[in-house]
Amino acid sequence: MTDPSRADDAPRATPLRADLGAIPRYVPGKAVPDAVKLSSNEVPYGPLPGVPEAIAAAAAEVHRYPDLGVVRLRETLAERLGVDADRIATGTGSVALIGHLLQAVAVPGGEVVYSWRSFEAYPIAATVAGLRSVQVPNTADHRHDVDAIIAAVGPDTRAVLVCSPNNPTGPVVTADELDRLFAAVPEHVLVVVDEAYREFVTDPACPDAVERYGDRPNAVVFRTFSKAWGLAGLRVGYMVAAPEVADAVRKCVIPFAVNAAAQSAALAALAAEGEMRRRVALVVSERKRTVTAARELVPDVPDTQANFFWLPLGDKAVDFAVHCEERGVLVRPFAGDGVRVTIGLPEENDAVLEALRAFMES
Repeated sequence: MTDPSRADDAPRATPLRADLGAIPRYVPGKAVPDAVKLSSNEVPYGPLPGVPEAIAAAAAEVHRYPDLGVVRLRETLAERLGVDADRIATGTGSVALIGHLLQAVAVPGGEVVYSWRSFEAYPIAATVAGLRSVQVPNTADHRHDVDAIIAAVGPDTRAVLVCSPNNPTGPVVTADELDRLFAAVPEHVLVVVDEAYREFVTDPACPDAVERYGDRPNAVVFRTFSKAWGLAGLRVGYMVAAPEVADAVRKCVIPFAVNAAAQSAALAALAAEGEMRRRVALVVSERKRTVTAARELVPDVPDTQANFFWLPLGDKAVDFAVHCEERGVLVRPFAGDGVRVTIGLPEENDAVLEALRAFMES
């Protein structure tokens, strides 16, 4: 009931957290009908063999709850990775698991350290968890500045996030750099390696974080089925960590988060690994060709080990995105910094290069 004694213009109390107003909104890649979409880091080849059939079969059981423990998928991943299943937690994409992990480690006054620019979900997840973001600027060549990250770790640091390959710029963090980071960071601080694009990596200097650091109690590795495995629309991600860390994250995950269709599709995708590798090889080949051509127009395009590349266009980033959209091509601008371009089919990559050439000559 309305209180008649209350003036209409009096401030109204709200139970909402004031700091949520400062959270930047996650901006998805733009979608326009009939346009070439190179704004969301999707693979262009459709679902892997067996995936549509697995989804159809799961659809016949949608009146049943999915497996709460995601047991088959976790056991299959455990066997594939050579780890115990109790070290694996699953969620609706690695982005959700990042949020759950930060919720699991958050304490009043806690901090999370990460490179910037990096994955745009990091500051969102940190703020929602109640952690303060400590952003360490990238190097001039758009890589993580590992020494600066080490220096930024303090007594209130709860976790360090490492994105390798880095989204949106593309470079990896090498084994030597990660070794230095693990050696310098106290064991009570989690070192989180986000390997969402691991399958596209060909640089031998970039380690498989599960293999190299999996036995460390403070190591956490994130991976996803959204990219190379072609399940972006179903949202399945997983993390590998010490059993107690994985268990804490599972407690934070919403019950039944990974639905039945997603679980079935992920299992089918894993069974088609050979085809996934063939498609990744096509992406890697196109990546090399496209980046080489782009560097003729923008010489400081950084090395990339993902299925995208970075155009460091600074204040011209949004203008270039508009220029591309006028030509029927969608890319992902980051205002004031640059533009991320997904590697697509050869003719789609050619369209981006043509747009870039016209833009740089204008």
